[in-house]
Amino acid sequence: MAAAHGGDPARAMVDEGERMLRAIAPATPVWLLERTGVQLTSVGLAEKLRALAEAGTARLDIVVAGTFGASDALLARADFRWSLSAATFLHEWARALVLEQLYRAAKIERNEPYHH
Repeated sequence: MAAAHGGDPARAMVDEGERMLRAIAPATPVWLLERTGVQLTSVGLAEKLRALAEAGTARLDIVVAGTFGASDALLARADFRWSLSAATFLHEWARALVLEQLYRAAKIERNEPYHH
């Protein structure tokens, strides 16, 4: 993406953030995957999702920022900053890990085994 912005990572980050924000409805809660965010256990994630459901939340947008990180505007829009790990992952892996964690949270909520 930097090449499209003359090698300017800051400009690329701002442009990407603007595109993401246009795709998010104003009332939709946003969880931003961010390296300095809060790490959750699988049970902790299930509890946070349950709280959203109990509050009547019909939609949740989970955002993975780009290579250079999240823009200030995207950081400000996030209702929750979620860190999957202190390690760094490819964006594609982060998406897969989020899906797997959402699956585990659903299993926990249904009181079904989720470790095997």
